[in-house]
Amino acid sequence: MNLHQPPASAPHILCIGMPVRDLVFRVHDLPAAGHKVRATHFTEFSGGNALNAAVAIARLGGRVRMSGPMGDAGEKVAETIIDDLAQEGIDSSAMVRMPGLVTPISNIMIDHTGERTIVTYRDPQMWKVTLPDTDELLKDCDAILTENRCAEFVRDICFEAQARGIPVVLDYDRVMPLDQPMLRAATYIVFSAEALRGTAETKDDIAALQAIAGMTPAFVGVTKGAGGMIWLEDGRGRHMPSFPIEAVDTLGAGDVFHGAFTLAIAEGQSTEGAMRFSAAAAALKCGRHGGAFASPQRIEVEAFLESAGVRQEA
Repeated sequence: MNLHQPPASAPHILCIGMPVRDLVFRVHDLPAAGHKVRATHFTEFSGGNALNAAVAIARLGGRVRMSGPMGDAGEKVAETIIDDLAQEGIDSSAMVRMPGLVTPISNIMIDHTGERTIVTYRDPQMWKVTLPDTDELLKDCDAILTENRCAEFVRDICFEAQARGIPVVLDYDRVMPLDQPMLRAATYIVFSAEALRGTAETKDDIAALQAIAGMTPAFVGVTKGAGGMIWLEDGRGRHMPSFPIEAVDTLGAGDVFHGAFTLAIAEGQSTEGAMRFSAAAAALKCGRHGGAFASPQRIEVEAFLESAGVRQEA
C-alpha cells in the first residue's frame, strides 16, 4: 500500500487495460497433462497488465488513473478490484462497467522456481468498450501506459496523445501482425521475448527489433527475464543484464517493469536510466510473493540501486 499520497508535482500516468481477478496456486512442480498436484498456498488478488503496472507506479511515487472495461456494476469481483485500487491510491473513476459481462479471471500456478503458468478468460465483448471522453482522460496526463492486446479501443487515444506530445508506452506481450497500427501509435514499445520473436518471425532478438524499427519511429526494446534487456540505439543493439536475485514469484514482474519504465520516462530520465530503474523494481518484486502487490516502494528501489553501486539520475 502507498505509505503517503504523492505530491501534486509527481507525474500523472494514465494506465489503460483490462483488470483481471487472479487465482494463484503455489505448487512445487507444475503438473503433467492429466495429473493432479496439491497446492502449498492459495491467494486471490487483483491483476492484469495495466493494473499491475498501475500498482507499481503508485508505489514508486507516481499519480495514477486507470481506464478500461470491467464487469457489470453489480459484480462483486469488480467491486473488489475497485477497492484494491483505492487502497493503493489509484483513481478508478475512468473505469467502464460493461453491462452483463464478468470481469476477466486468471488461474495461475507458480512453481518452486518462481515460474508461472496462466490460463485466462476474457469475454470477447470486453473489447467493444467505449472509453470515456479523450479530453478528460488526457487532462493533466504526463504519459500513457497501455497493452497491445487492447489495441481495438486504445489506438485512437494513443494517436491523440502523441499529437499532444504525451509519451505512450506500449506493453507488447501478444503476437500481432507487423502492420498493426499500434506500432505507430506508441512512443516507446517494450516487448516480451515471445511476442517480439513471434511478431518479427525470428529468434534473433536484435534482428527482430531492427525489423520492428523499420515499421515505427518508436523506441523499441525487449525484456528477457533473467536474460536482461535489449534495446536499439542508433540502429544497434544494446544489452543490460538483470540484477541478480533469488526469484520466488515472477508473476507481474514484466508489468512492474513497464510501470516503472513509464514513470521514469515521465520524470525525464534517460532511456538507459529508465531501463535500469525498471530492472531494479522488477528484481525486487521477483524476490517476494504476491504478484504486483509485492511491488517495492520508491525508497527500496533507490536503496537497491545504491547498494549495487549504480549512480541514479537526478
